[in-house]
Amino acid sequence: MSVELLKLIWIFLPQLLPRPLYELGVMAIAFLGVVLFMVLMVLFMVWFERKIVGHIQVRIGPLHTGGWHGWAQSIADTIKLFLKEDIIPRGVDRPVYILAPIVVFVSTVVVYVVIPFSKTLVARDINMGILFVFAIGSVATIGIFMAGWGSNNKYSLLGAMRVAAQIVSYEVPLLLSVLGVLMLAQTLSLQGIVQAQKHVWYVFLQPLGFAIYVIAGIGEVNRLPFDIPEAESELVAGFHTEYSGLRFAFFFLSEYANMFVISAMATVLFLGGWHGPILPGFFWFVGKAFFFMFLMVWLRGTFPRLRVDQMMSFCWKVLLPLAFLNLLVTGLVMAVVK
Repeated sequence: MSVELLKLIWIFLPQLLPRPLYELGVMAIAFLGVVLFMVLMVLFMVWFERKIVGHIQVRIGPLHTGGWHGWAQSIADTIKLFLKEDIIPRGVDRPVYILAPIVVFVSTVVVYVVIPFSKTLVARDINMGILFVFAIGSVATIGIFMAGWGSNNKYSLLGAMRVAAQIVSYEVPLLLSVLGVLMLAQTLSLQGIVQAQKHVWYVFLQPLGFAIYVIAGIGEVNRLPFDIPEAESELVAGFHTEYSGLRFAFFFLSEYANMFVISAMATVLFLGGWHGPILPGFFWFVGKAFFFMFLMVWLRGTFPRLRVDQMMSFCWKVLLPLAFLNLLVTGLVMAVVK
C-alpha cells in the first residue's frame, strides 16, 4: 500500500466512519502510542539511572546483559517481573488492593494525552491543559493510599499516609510556582504557554519559580532526598510492600512515568517546550525533559534521605513563603511594566 493511499484514507476516514466510532479509534491509537512511549522511556530510564548512580558511587552498573554497557538488563528485568507469581496476601481488602495499581497507572497515562511533544504532536490540545494535568495527576494519590490501606500492613499504611501528607504539602508551592508562568503567558493552554516562550524562556524571567518547581516537583514524585514514603530502612518498601508481579510493575512504571510528567511540565512551563534550532521540535522537547530527569537521578546519587519533620518543615517554612514572594514580585513587575 503506497504512502499516498494511506494519506487519502487518513483524510477521508472521518467522513467514512460514524463520528463516535472515529473518535473512539483515535482515542485507542493515542492510548496505545502513549503506553508504548511510556514503556520505552521507562526501560531506558531504569538502565540510565543504574549507570549514572553506579558511576557516582564508583561502581560499574549493568555491564554484560545485552552487550554494550548492559543495555538489555532492563528488558530482562521486565520479563522477569511480568513472569513472577502474583501473590495476594490473605488479610487484604481485595477490591481496594486490586484496584489501587490500576488507579495509579490510569491517572498517569491520561496526563500524557495533553502533553505537547511538538507543535503538532499532541493527542488532545485543550484550552485548560495545565489544570487538567495537575487535577488528574492528583488522583494517583488516592490510588497510593488505597494500596496502603488495602494491604492490611502497618508499614504499607504508614507509607501511604506519608505519601498523602507529602504530596498534599508539596503541591501547594508547586502550583504557586506555576502561577507566575500563567500570569506571564496569559493562557492555561500548554501549547499557548510554549508559544509565548518563542523569544525568551520563562526560566530567565522566573528563576525563583523554576527553582521552587524543581524542588517541589522532586518531592511530588517521591524521589530522593524526598523518598520518605518508600524508605526501605524504615518501611520495607512503603505502600507497595505487599505487591508483587504485574501489580508491582504498575507502580514501578507509574513512578518513572510521573518523573517524565514533572520533567515534561518543566519543559513546557520554563524551558521553551519544543523550541530549538535545527532539530525537530520533538527531539528538543524530549531532550530537555530527559535532562530534567537526569537531574533527579544525579540528586538521588548525591544527597541522603531527609527526615519526615525536615521535609515537612522545609515545605511549609521555606518553599511556601518563597513561592508567595515570587508571585508577589511577578505581579508587581507586571503592574509596573504595564
